[in-house]
Amino acid sequence: MARKVRVLVVGVGNMGLSHAKAYESIDGFELVGLMSRSIGSRTDLPAQLVAVPRFENFDRALREARPDAVSINTYPDTHASYALRAFEAGCHVFMEKPIATTVADAEKVVRRAKATKRKLVIGYILRVHPSWTKFVEVARTLGKPLAMRMNLNQQSVGPAWTWHKNLMASLSPIVDCGVHYIDVMCQMTGAKPVRVHGIGARLSDEVKVYNYGHLHVTFDDGSVGWYEAGWGPMMSEVAFFVKDVVGPKGCVSIVVPHEERAAGEMTQSADIDSHTRTNALKVHHAAMDANNNFIRKDERINLADEPDHQELCNREQRFFLKAIQEDIDLTDQMNDAVNSLRIVLAADESIRTRRVVNLTPARATRAAAPPSAKRRAGVSRTAARPAAERPRQRPRKAARQR
Repeated sequence: MARKVRVLVVGVGNMGLSHAKAYESIDGFELVGLMSRSIGSRTDLPAQLVAVPRFENFDRALREARPDAVSINTYPDTHASYALRAFEAGCHVFMEKPIATTVADAEKVVRRAKATKRKLVIGYILRVHPSWTKFVEVARTLGKPLAMRMNLNQQSVGPAWTWHKNLMASLSPIVDCGVHYIDVMCQMTGAKPVRVHGIGARLSDEVKVYNYGHLHVTFDDGSVGWYEAGWGPMMSEVAFFVKDVVGPKGCVSIVVPHEERAAGEMTQSADIDSHTRTNALKVHHAAMDANNNFIRKDERINLADEPDHQELCNREQRFFLKAIQEDIDLTDQMNDAVNSLRIVLAADESIRTRRVVNLTPARATRAAAPPSAKRRAGVSRTAARPAAERPRQRPRKAARQR
């Protein structure tokens, strides 16, 4: 029997707690520590984590817990620093997305993972969601070009709005959230992004950056896609979750019922479980007969395997364990994470400079999920951001796009 992988969890907000629970429940992992600068004052940890050793200093945690792997669930501007130090300590790394806040730092993290021969898995949670992989599969049958429409607006109030304001000190909504959906678009098209444009607006005096953004990406096969993300108490919950793809042969859409909630309850758009929930796919076939009538009726694909947020985290960690134990080559997945970051940062640059960003040619890459998807992604001009080390604390059900 293989020795258990000793894991240190860094950052114990919503995602950190979910991953810590996964390590506790999966045979093959041993949770040896929780690290956060404010962990000493925490009284709200779940029962199964109360006895886990706590650390307020990362380097001390590495020395005393002696982990084989580090799980990084902090604010984005700390990801690269923690990952590089973990690799130097000989640890494998699981990291919440995005991989970094600049392309240069992202590439440095990937180079260090390869140089130290350690595994690096980035938390692209939709890649382990069976319904989303089905969504990609169906989209790839619709012909080319594709028109891809996606958004995730979050009407955040209370603790969710506090967390969003803290997060926007590191990244804008379209960068933090957008990497997921750009990754999905690249899987669907298998094509190279060539041009990016973005628009944004600051809708609150409580933040210094735009809290509403809209990006547009054009691919070299003629496909186009847009992604919209807004955070804050002012955001509308009308059409806050749009996920559909149109091609010459028809379209496919994720169908999610709207849930009315009482005053004082967390809004549906800010509920983290609603960010991955699919319920069903609706498939429309465009083929017509000689009288211009549709030949086939629309289909509804009901998805029986609909994991909740915790189960998705469990699946991510099972893959992390498998990658370590079976020495899986993660080159494609790491390159995909860098490339999706390139594209959303190009959109961020477009918003700041009010110019379209043309992406320069780059090497071809292959998507890790589905295995047959291939794509290339371009290199964009990006702006550096500060990298202050802050634990990524958040309320248990605070909004995080998935």
